[in-house]
Amino acid sequence: MKMKSLLLCFMISSSLLLMSFAAAKAVTCDPMQLSSCADAILSAAKPSAACCAKLKQQQPCFCQYAKTPSLKGYINSKNGRKVAETCKCLSCC
Repeated sequence: MKMKSLLLCFMISSSLLLMSFAAAKAVTCDPMQLSSCADAILSAAKPSAACCAKLKQQQPCFCQYAKTPSLKGYINSKNGRKVAETCKCLSCC
């Protein structure tokens, strides 16, 4: 009986720990955080390291951005896809 209680306690603790890590990785979708990518998207320039870092941070938001009328033209543009590919931030929506 004691072993079962110990195992149950371990399982609950592990679950809570995993849930806290998932919550810590939550991203606030803010397209303005991608302003460092503007030159690369608008002029086909090579994306900066800062741009790639922000793209990776905002990657969970790409599908939302792709559905937003004011943003989808940039996200789905040839240069937008090229920047995402260069930064290794491909998304499947």
